[in-house]
Amino acid sequence: MFKRDASLVLDWYLRVTDRARKGRTFVMATTAEERRSVSFPSGSELCDAWLYLPAGAGASRPLPVVVMAHGLGGVKQAGLAPFAERFRDAGYACLVFDYRYFGDSTGEPRELVDISSQLADWRAAVSFARSLPEIDADRVIVWGTSFGGGHAIVTAAEDRRIAAVIAQCPFTDGPASVSAIDLRTSAKLTLRALLDVVAGLVGIAPVRVRTAGEPGTVALMTAADALEGYSALLRASGLPSIPDVPARIAMRILFYRPGRRAKDLVCPSLFCVCERDSVAPAWATLAHAARAPKAEIKRHPEGHFGIYLGAPFERNVSDQVAFMRTHVPSGRTEPV
Repeated sequence: MFKRDASLVLDWYLRVTDRARKGRTFVMATTAEERRSVSFPSGSELCDAWLYLPAGAGASRPLPVVVMAHGLGGVKQAGLAPFAERFRDAGYACLVFDYRYFGDSTGEPRELVDISSQLADWRAAVSFARSLPEIDADRVIVWGTSFGGGHAIVTAAEDRRIAAVIAQCPFTDGPASVSAIDLRTSAKLTLRALLDVVAGLVGIAPVRVRTAGEPGTVALMTAADALEGYSALLRASGLPSIPDVPARIAMRILFYRPGRRAKDLVCPSLFCVCERDSVAPAWATLAHAARAPKAEIKRHPEGHFGIYLGAPFERNVSDQVAFMRTHVPSGRTEPV
């Protein structure tokens, strides 16, 4: 029985990786009338995604598309659907994807936050979106939140065909974010990260750390509002608990400064900045955004997790739809 089960698992793995190597894509089960589950290859893995299409898609000219992904340790189920639904209702297609190692995407170890891999996933997602028959390949908008907001800036800076970028409460500056962590917690994180690097080198299970925790605990986000803000977002999304990730990312955050690429953006950009952001400090984001040639800045009197829910969400998403309609119009003008 064991040999038979192992053979089935191996056969499934070989079929999936063969599809990835050949660059094939395939549609999975339909989850809603205007949302499909799809997968696309990135490296040797497959990224799982939702594809939203407005009603009547394909009946006229190709659509603009918003390529979307989450932040540090986040998955698409954690609060991205409400944004995608509003963009779809405004006439935009949306491709909402999970990074490799996360959600229903493939890859081991699970929940590994690897910056270079995630940037490659962004490039693969944009390429996949452009290949779809319903999509106008020259009207791609990249939308990222938190850590994904930094990735979106880098993606748009490197790909001059991108039509616009929206960076929501974006992580822009590693030193600024690390400076918001108290020294004792930072030292504990560094030790945990070093142990995880060793674990990776010798091939044993990762040493993990929670993405959010109470002040003074060993977690990547320990500001006073981080745990409750993250928990509220997960509860609203029907997700069970705060995720943990291999700790090695704690050593790499310090050296990641995607905001420095803002000056290289040639497309219109919208920076949605939370003024009370304790995770991605607003002062750093505003400094980088000021160097973007075609930047618009919307300031929100919220913490890092405040603009995903309730009235702040409504103000935020309305700003984003207005920005897209100005710079990459979908042709649909009725209110959403």
